[in-house]
Amino acid sequence: MYAEVVRKVVPLTSNLDKFKASFVDLDQRMDKYFLGEWNVLVTRQSKHVLPHLARFCLVSTFFEDGIRMWAQWTEQREYMDISWGCGWFLATLFVVVNLVGQLGGVAMVLLRLKVEIACGVLFAIVFLQTIAYSILWDMQFLFRNLALCGALLLVLAESRVEGRSLFPGVPSLGENKPKEYLQLTGRILLVFMFVTLLRFDTSFMQILQNVVGSLLMVLVTIGYKTKLSALVLVLWLNVLNFYFNAWWNIPAYKPMRDFLKYDFFQTLSVIGGLLMVVSLGPGGVSMDEHKKKW
Repeated sequence: MYAEVVRKVVPLTSNLDKFKASFVDLDQRMDKYFLGEWNVLVTRQSKHVLPHLARFCLVSTFFEDGIRMWAQWTEQREYMDISWGCGWFLATLFVVVNLVGQLGGVAMVLLRLKVEIACGVLFAIVFLQTIAYSILWDMQFLFRNLALCGALLLVLAESRVEGRSLFPGVPSLGENKPKEYLQLTGRILLVFMFVTLLRFDTSFMQILQNVVGSLLMVLVTIGYKTKLSALVLVLWLNVLNFYFNAWWNIPAYKPMRDFLKYDFFQTLSVIGGLLMVVSLGPGGVSMDEHKKKW
């Protein structure tokens, strides 16, 4: 009986080893012939600039919304009062919390002061606006807010220092698990932005966009060729953002200008999250990290 079990298990193990060997060989060939130069040019030469650019893009939507709270103080207060019937005091308090919380959180993230607290404040603002503006029932806006939360998680992951080993020269074991899971959750939530871009259309370009976008989303989610996939998504999303959300072409008196501006800066924040992925890498919970053990 034992011999029969061994005969069944050994071929399966052998086939799995062959698959792993073929996969590693293909992966190494791709790195050697296609991705090696890119890794040197983008990752190494931009490592000092990319984190700052990523943080700047990421907090842009909070900065824009904070300025809008100041510029449209009366309109925002009246909107909350009419929508919820909460009275002048609570409506004013809502505007003040959004104004101070967003601009303060932006300053703290950019200056890298108490980033954990800043991210907590910005998370609270996202949650508050989701309820206040009834975004919870609009799937497109909800998905965009989830993607924004994913970008904030990546900022939080970047702020966490690497765990130190008790003994010099000996790798630390498990101290950075929270950071790895923050990166994983951030990558998964970022994907929700691209779900809002999928369109069920029979045109060739739309089908191509859906297929390529979906493939890149899967690669970023599972963490395979993560930096390259995230960079391609950054370029693609930038093109779509400047084409579809060109709010500067709309006259100031039209409401559509505010809608497009909102979408533009939210998309820019998700781009910041993807740039953070390019800067930090996928983390320990990813195929890129796991394949090193093969």
